[in-house]
Amino acid sequence: MKGDKPQKKKAGTRDANKTLEVLFEISEAVTFTRNLDELYRVIHQSLGKILNVDNFYIALYHEERDSITFPYHVDEKDDDPEEIFDFSKTTSLTGQVIKAREPLIFFEQDIIDLARARNQRSTGTISKIWYGAPLIIKERVIGAIAMQSYKSPDDYTAADLTVLNTISQHIALAIERKESDEKLTRQRNILEKILESSPVAIGLVENRIFKWVNNEMLNMFGYEKKQDFENADVRMIYNSEADYEKVGKIIYRDLKKKRKSDIDFDLKRKDGTILKANIIITSSNFENPFKSTIVIFADISQRELAQKEKLEREKLQGVLEMAGAVCHEINQPLQSIIGYSTLYQDNDSLSPRELNNIKTQAMRIGAITKKLSNITQYKTINYPGNTKIVDIWGSSNDNP
Repeated sequence: MKGDKPQKKKAGTRDANKTLEVLFEISEAVTFTRNLDELYRVIHQSLGKILNVDNFYIALYHEERDSITFPYHVDEKDDDPEEIFDFSKTTSLTGQVIKAREPLIFFEQDIIDLARARNQRSTGTISKIWYGAPLIIKERVIGAIAMQSYKSPDDYTAADLTVLNTISQHIALAIERKESDEKLTRQRNILEKILESSPVAIGLVENRIFKWVNNEMLNMFGYEKKQDFENADVRMIYNSEADYEKVGKIIYRDLKKKRKSDIDFDLKRKDGTILKANIIITSSNFENPFKSTIVIFADISQRELAQKEKLEREKLQGVLEMAGAVCHEINQPLQSIIGYSTLYQDNDSLSPRELNNIKTQAMRIGAITKKLSNITQYKTINYPGNTKIVDIWGSSNDNP
C-alpha cells in the first residue's frame, strides 16, 4: 500500500528521547489502530521523526513459498512491487537481509556488484544508499524493514542502521500482535456467520450475562433487536427469581461434572407467554463453568404436544382393545338371546311386538359390538361431564 510522506529528517538530527518516543508510539499503535494497514502507516510516520523515510517499505517473508510481499511501500522512483517468488535466488537486497538475519547497508556500487555477480539485473531503481533490518520473532524471520536514498550516500549513517535495527525488533512484535488480532477477528466473523445461519437459537453467555445472540434468538423470544440481549442478565428469560436460581444450580452442577448441561424448562418470551424450551449449555472451564458458555435453545412446544397426543392415542388404543375383548364376550350370550326370542314367537305369554323389540335391541347390540371390534381409526366427541368419548359411528375401520 502507498503511505503518507512524513516530514524529512537529516541524518544525525535526533536524540535518545526522540528514539524512545518513537518506540512508545509504535508499541501503543497496536492498541488503537484498526488493522495492519493503519499500523504500518503509524510506523512510517513515527520513524519519520528520527530518520529520513522518503523511501521506505515493509516486506513480509513467506518461507513456505520462498517469496516476499510488500504490504507497505513508499518510494520516489518505483511503483509498489509485486510479490517476489524464488527471492532467495534473486539479487533482492531485502532477501540478503532476511538470509543474513542481521542489518545490512548497501551503497550504489555494492548493489551493482551484487547483480553482476549473480548475472542478473538489479531489482528496482538503484539507489545511492540502501539499508535494512530484519523483523525477527523468537528466532524466526518474518520480514524486513528498509529505507533508501536516491540523492546522496550521506543521507544515512552507520548509527542510523543501529537505531533501525533496535526499532525493528519492536516493529516485529507490533506486527505479530496485530496479525494475531486480525486473525482472531476473522475467526470470530466466520464463527458469527456460522452461528447466524443456524436454525436454532444460540447465545454466547459470560457469567450468566448475554454477550451475543443470533437472529433466531430474537425470533424465538419475541424481541426485535440484538441490543435487547447484549449485556443483559439471563434473568430476562425466566418466569421468576426462583426459576432462575433453580436452573442455575442444575446447570452449574452439570457443567462442573461434565462441561455440558441439557435440560427442559419453561422460559418466558418478551410478551410474557410461556416458551417450553430445551436448553443445552457447554463450557470449557471446570473451575468457573459460568465464565464463558455457549447456550442453545430449542422450542419443544410441538414436541410436547406430539408426545401428549401419542399418549392419548395409546390410551384410547388400549380402551379399544379392551372393547374388542368385551364385544367378544357379549356376542356369545347375545346370540343365545336372539335364538330364544325366535323360540318364544310361538309362546302366547309374549306378544309378537314384544318379541320383535327383544330381537331388535339384541341386533342393535350386535351391530355396536361388531363396530367396536373392527375400529382401526377413531375420533372423539364431546360428552356431558367435560370429557370426551370415542365416536363409534364416526370412526372408520378397515372392513366395509
